[in-house]
Amino acid sequence: MHADPARPVFNGKALYYLERSMARWVGSSRSEELRALVYMVPSPGELTGVGAADVAADLDGLVLAGGVDVSPRSYGEEPRRPEWTGDGVRDEYELALVRAMVDEEKPVLGICRGHQLLNVAFGGSLHQDIRDEVADAFVHRDATVYDQNAHAIALEPGSWLAELYPGVGRATVNSVHHQAVKRLGDGVTVSARSTEDGVVEAISIESRAWVRGVQWHPEFTDPTDARLLDNAPILRDFLDAARVRLHRANP
Repeated sequence: MHADPARPVFNGKALYYLERSMARWVGSSRSEELRALVYMVPSPGELTGVGAADVAADLDGLVLAGGVDVSPRSYGEEPRRPEWTGDGVRDEYELALVRAMVDEEKPVLGICRGHQLLNVAFGGSLHQDIRDEVADAFVHRDATVYDQNAHAIALEPGSWLAELYPGVGRATVNSVHHQAVKRLGDGVTVSARSTEDGVVEAISIESRAWVRGVQWHPEFTDPTDARLLDNAPILRDFLDAARVRLHRANP
């Protein structure tokens, strides 16, 4: 959170924070071979002299979390409304982290905003607002129910996601977003779409590293709710990619 002189608590202070459910989900694997120690990455280079390359060298994998909108300026557009301006500062350092992780051939998983940012990192663009740009759009964000909002997705045959969930053609996921992937970036392949309106819900990216994105929030999903997609295979795939990369570097 940027410094805000009008904020009554931590007046004028910039705040870094890690949402608890994200840390719990990424660290939830009970496999001895696939365990994760989760920590937050502060903005590289901000007064510390530490850059994105330094951070990437120390990480085994990167999860890009949700949050404020990606700035349209980050993909060459101007915001059509003031409330869609987004956070260009966060975009800049997260895009640098993505590039650094790919250079290190280390895995990156994007969630919600992070999923969208990955498409931008590879030259793609976003719908600034789904209801404004997509005909007959589903309500992908409903503040009255927040992460209880949900819809079905269709997995693309032969995609990364379809391989993770053999025999599963459709599933239900939560939905807490108003922006979405529009023009696909270089090497970006759609892995799932909303059955309601065709909005891109998951991607994989051809690169030297394992790079994947999901539009929903696995960390907000109750693993005991049989109605929703079980996100454990996604986490295992990410952690396994990190393990393989680590063992390749340290045989």
